[in-house]
Amino acid sequence: MNTFKVSVQETSNNAIIKFEINQNITKHQSFEFNNIDEAKASPLAQQLFYLPFVKKVYISWNFIALERFDIVDWSDVQDEVSEQIEAYLNDGGIVVNDSETAKKTPVTVYAESTPNPDVIKFVANKKLVRSLFEFTSIDEAKQSPMATELFHFPFVKSVFFDENYVSITKYDITEWQDITLELREFIRSYIETGKEIVLSSATENLKKSTTQLDNHFEGLDDVSKEIINILEEYVKPAVASDGGNIQFISYDAESKKVSVMLQGACSGCPSSTYTLKSGIENMLKEMLKDKVETVEAING
Repeated sequence: MNTFKVSVQETSNNAIIKFEINQNITKHQSFEFNNIDEAKASPLAQQLFYLPFVKKVYISWNFIALERFDIVDWSDVQDEVSEQIEAYLNDGGIVVNDSETAKKTPVTVYAESTPNPDVIKFVANKKLVRSLFEFTSIDEAKQSPMATELFHFPFVKSVFFDENYVSITKYDITEWQDITLELREFIRSYIETGKEIVLSSATENLKKSTTQLDNHFEGLDDVSKEIINILEEYVKPAVASDGGNIQFISYDAESKKVSVMLQGACSGCPSSTYTLKSGIENMLKEMLKDKVETVEAING
């Protein structure tokens, strides 16, 4: 058996570092563990959680990514951690128990209608992504192997991922009754194989990491921050249940206009204009007296 060699690779997020291995350590599967209790299936991850600065462990085909707490800098500990991982692997240490992965809950996916007749929401019994993503073309979908494959279906117009579901918008060339079962089975089978749904680097590349979002939020004016907080608390949970999302784009203090982007099932939905005007616009007018006059979606 080849000797394991581990190399340290920095990422664009200074809290996360990758330890790349010169051979595969999982059977084409990826695992994410947020604490030592979640890591029962992985003796290696459990050992890493004994390091007091380890916040999260992500294990994929040929690398281990660790997110740290702010009590240390990676430059002070990365070489020691790299040596520990290398020694563990070369001593025959178990990365993930086969018996544990074999006992995984079978993947189930069900189709759910949405207020948008062109969109169906396919809900899985497991978490798919850590943050939401929308892809409106196969070119945009380079960050998502699953979305790329979905765009090979000629009737798929756009793909929207949130925590445990994918919303698919179709072209008018076909009816849902003719394609729903085919799509549902494809999605279930894809998830079951353990292939990557969205690349682990996508949150950084698309500026969706927690740090990037926090930095963007802190750079906004106070009214924009208030609008975002209201949307997060009162609007997003409702539209998420319908398979969509509303994203704050901008606020103009002079015209008192709020611009948003509608995503997933909300984009192009016949009832979205009513929801914007009678729901969201009225809510912001009421909660932010004299600061908001209109709410407009930049994509319809």
